[in-house]
Amino acid sequence: MDYEYSDLVVQAKLWAQEVVDSAWASESALKGLLGYDARTPDSLFTDVTSRPLIVAFLGGTGVGKSTLLNRLAGKQIALTGVVRPTSKEVTLFHHRSVKISHLPSLLPLDKIKIAEHSEEKNKHIIWVDMPDFDSTEQSNQQLVLEWLPHIDVLIYVVSPERYRDSKAWQILKAEGGRHAWIFILNQSDRGQAEQYQDFIKQLAKAGFNNPLVYQTCCALDMAAGQLDEFDTLQTSLQNLATENTIKQLELRGQQVRKAELSKVLQSSIALLGPATVTEELILFWKKQGLDLQRLLVEATVLPQQQMATYYALHSGDLAHKQTEPYLHQRLWDKWAQTRFDDALDALILQADQLAIPVLPIKKLLLPIRANAEKIVEEKTLLSVRKALIKPGNVLQRAIIKIAQFAEIILPIAAMGWVGYQVFIEFYESSLEQVPHYVGTNFAINSIMLIAISWLFPYFLQKKLQPSIEKAALKGLSRGFLTALQTLELEVLEAINSNAQVQETLRLKAEDIIKGCHRGSGRAIEIPENSSLERMLL
Repeated sequence: MDYEYSDLVVQAKLWAQEVVDSAWASESALKGLLGYDARTPDSLFTDVTSRPLIVAFLGGTGVGKSTLLNRLAGKQIALTGVVRPTSKEVTLFHHRSVKISHLPSLLPLDKIKIAEHSEEKNKHIIWVDMPDFDSTEQSNQQLVLEWLPHIDVLIYVVSPERYRDSKAWQILKAEGGRHAWIFILNQSDRGQAEQYQDFIKQLAKAGFNNPLVYQTCCALDMAAGQLDEFDTLQTSLQNLATENTIKQLELRGQQVRKAELSKVLQSSIALLGPATVTEELILFWKKQGLDLQRLLVEATVLPQQQMATYYALHSGDLAHKQTEPYLHQRLWDKWAQTRFDDALDALILQADQLAIPVLPIKKLLLPIRANAEKIVEEKTLLSVRKALIKPGNVLQRAIIKIAQFAEIILPIAAMGWVGYQVFIEFYESSLEQVPHYVGTNFAINSIMLIAISWLFPYFLQKKLQPSIEKAALKGLSRGFLTALQTLELEVLEAINSNAQVQETLRLKAEDIIKGCHRGSGRAIEIPENSSLERMLL
């Protein structure tokens, strides 16, 4: 079994399921890849080192498929008749030594008939008679489709009346290079030379420039000299039933199947959307975020002023939870949430216009929508608390600290200086014969000096003391702006995360595609103008 091909199919299916699970594409869009058929002709056997050639008769109703198989067997093993549909089951005709290990799992056993023979000349061929593909019964058509992946050579049987059947050409185009093809114009006794030539032309349009076409006649009362190439057909197939030919067909079938899988993956990658529009989406959101920020900041000027007044009067309440709903309701109301949702919806619409699947980015934006009010609440409350703990600017706080220090040091220094002057004056007075005192002017000046040394830093503190209301307003404004920037960054992260997932899925698919093309250049040695070369599309 071609394990490499089957592994590629498994990887492709797992990739498709991952794409569906992550909402990048619907299950129906990837139905073809999720249900991709990994079966090959050798999947019917356990030992594939030496297996027989699987040859199937394919054709519409009444063209003589079963009659040809019965003629090959020399006895009636397949049902024939004129009732539509004639063939309702799959008939397997093979040598007694051949052991089929695995029948297709979807095939009902009551729809399979197995006949054995002991002829050495057909030992290495399994003949399969399949139901009429143009049957009105869907079960018969399903049987044909289930068996096609297991066939090496398709003997396409037509009659003079049915060789232009549209359903036949549909199967021929769909299966294409997966199989080798032999064509039989049966019932040649009822045909004309023009029909044979027209059939050749139709095959040329389908891609067969020099096809193997045999004319057979299975009539019981065959006239003498009647054109019948059945024996030549049988001999050709017996000559093809060699190990080398089977290996050539296997190798070519694998290459064709891998190429088809590669095409399906290529078309599936397109469902992920273009990989070059992320920057455009980011620029769009940055503009949207800037416009939203301006709008919301302008709309919350009055609520921020009212809340700043409230906190100036109740700054101690910030430590309690009951103030948080008040903060939230005033700054992030339903109107603000609606404006934010509108901006996100515009982003999703832009992604859709850029041909990016919208469901994945919708899922990433959903928690951001839900947490927007919580983010605004937390950022704003934290900022206003910090602002009230340390009101004012750095210079203000430095001068106030210096004033607080000077309020203590300057009066002490003034009193010390006055005391020193009094002591010196008293000492000098005691040395003189007539004592004297410092006087009233000195007393007044000393009191004024002490008062000024205390009042100056005191009034400096009072004048430079920052306003609690202004500090709260500054904190509210800064916190609200930080919250809006946080929301903008989270959306940008969602866009980038979405792009990363897209790129990861794309790279995984491209790796599988590389695996499909790996070894595709291996040459298949098929002699030019040989029977096998003429059987391949």
